[in-house]
Formats: sequence, structure tokens, C-alpha cells
Amino acid sequence: MGRRRQARECALQMMFQWELGGGDPSQVAEVYWAGVNVGDETRSFANQLFSAAVENHEKIDDLIRKHSEHWRIKRMAAVDRNILRVAVAELLTTTETDAAVIIDEALEIAKRFSMPDSFQFINGVLDAVRKSLGTG
Repeated sequence: MGRRRQARECALQMMFQWELGGGDPSQVAEVYWAGVNVGDETRSFANQLFSAAVENHEKIDDLIRKHSEHWRIKRMAAVDRNILRVAVAELLTTTETDAAVIIDEALEIAKRFSMPDSFQFINGVLDAVRKSLGTG
């Protein structure tokens, strides 16, 4: 697995912990990293994604809500919701990675962590968000 995918997975896990436990994001990250050993680049990118997702969570949730017809965010599976949040955070804040790559990475992570039928849902929402942002 590449460093950037590993970083995205780490960001997803921190988002999941932050959402379920609440609290200060810096404490969530500190506790998370105490049990995970990765390289500096991976850790840095994961922290960047996690911070962007937390700092922009209201805007991100609004985008997800707008582009997920007939789904309320709280009714989505927690892993799907947080995969979407991390990917949308990256779409909003990263210019060096093509939107298609960001979406593909999110789908690969969904294949690993989510239910088989979640793939199409996540793809549809992220593609709609990408189009609305005019990226890719």
C-alpha cells in the first residue's frame, strides 16, 4: 500500500474516532498516533487531511447532504460518512492531486472498510461534489 493511501486510511480512522468520541481533535490525533507507527510523510499527510476535515466539517457535511439524494448524514453508515468527509476535505484543500485520483482512492478505501454496496453510493456522491466544485 502506498504512503498516501495509508495516510488517507489513518485520516479516516481519526475521523471515525473524533466523530464517535468527540473532544479536541489534537487529543484524538495524539491518542491515535500513540498506537500507530508510520513514516513522517504519511503522518503529515494524514494530519493534514484530518485537520481539513474537522476544520471544514460543516461545509463538507453541507456538500455531502446536497449531493446525497434521500440520505441524511446521520443515517449513513459511519464509515461511509467519514470516507466521504475525508475525500471531500481533500477535494477542497488539495491542488496537487487530481480529483479522479482522490475519488478512486476513496473507493479503494471503501472496498476495504465498508459494505460492498457502499461503493456506488460513495462514487455517486463524490462525483457530484467534484462537479459542483468544478474540479477534475
